Amino acid sequence: MATDSGADLRIPQDLLPDDGRFGCGPSKVPATAVVRLAEVAPRLLGTSHRQPPVRQLVGRVRSGLSQLFSLPEGYEVALGNGGASLFWDLASLCLIERRSQHLAFGEFSSKFAQVVQGAPHLAAPEVIESAPGTCPQPHLAEDVDAYCLTHNETSTGVQCEIVRIGLPGQLVLVDGTSAAGGMQLDAGAIDAYYFSPQKCFAADGGIWVALLSPAAIERSARLGSASRWIPSSLDLNLALQNSRQDQTYNTPAVATLFLLVQQLEWILEQGGLPWAAARCRQSASIVYGWADRVPYAAPFVQDPGQRSPVVATVDLSPEVPAGEVSKVLRRNGIVDIDGYRKLGRNQLRIGLFPAVEPHDVARLTQAIDWVADRVGVANRL
Repeated sequence: MATDSGADLRIPQDLLPDDGRFGCGPSKVPATAVVRLAEVAPRLLGTSHRQPPVRQLVGRVRSGLSQLFSLPEGYEVALGNGGASLFWDLASLCLIERRSQHLAFGEFSSKFAQVVQGAPHLAAPEVIESAPGTCPQPHLAEDVDAYCLTHNETSTGVQCEIVRIGLPGQLVLVDGTSAAGGMQLDAGAIDAYYFSPQKCFAADGGIWVALLSPAAIERSARLGSASRWIPSSLDLNLALQNSRQDQTYNTPAVATLFLLVQQLEWILEQGGLPWAAARCRQSASIVYGWADRVPYAAPFVQDPGQRSPVVATVDLSPEVPAGEVSKVLRRNGIVDIDGYRKLGRNQLRIGLFPAVEPHDVARLTQAIDWVADRVGVANRL
């Protein structure tokens, strides 16, 4: 039976990361970005989002993302209030015409399917499921008009390969929430790639961003002008019209926009998406290499090709309770590596987004070893 043996454990300083934030969202926000926000606050925060200071921020988001993802001609960047969860509701109204196909292999990929299943104006979707820790594959279906994929399942640490699927007139909609900015993407393979900025883009939540193809833009405009009722706050066409003017339909979280711009432009300065993706893969190799090496841990995702480079999930042996390890780490300043609660596994989940330093990831594994050695011994007594 687990004890409170770790209550007074103090990890040696030379084993501690310089920054102990490894959450999978909200993620680490670099201190330098917060300092810059404080510096510009008097002329930015508390000002109208229809005026140049905020509109310039929106413009930097749109142009920076177009550059980061090398968007093909005709693709546009739209943004609005809410988050990726709100975008599911929006997509059910503005991007799915009649019926969709969904890959469901974790908490978040399944939620979009649930949204569509409850939409009275849509036919029942085709849902292709696989067990947590695995990724199913889509298949061509003539009776659907949208394929709904997830680039990275945040709850389980499974990545999904994104390739163009479908016939002319069928859209590919991809949830990129924990992948965007940290995993490679062929933008030509998608029609809508949507995400919120509190993961790879090291900001707070409250905003959704979408990369849209001409086909997605056309469908949104057509459905919006048809007989389907669409609330203004969920109208993608209205959001795009405002985005083209470098603004949002209603008041955005200005501090979040600023933090997003700081991380986006930092990634571009370092070398863009190839650099960020390589940095995340480096951090992931540290975690998975450690989990393969130590006797009390193992990667949760069995197929190495499906292991996420931005969210690593690691199972621990029963004698090393993950909850107890996390509590000790938190008391020592290392936070938010608990497993996803609904999986119910003895597991750690580690955010490896671009803002996280790979040397901090290495220190994290050393700290876990130090704690596990003492917690495991105590639980065997």
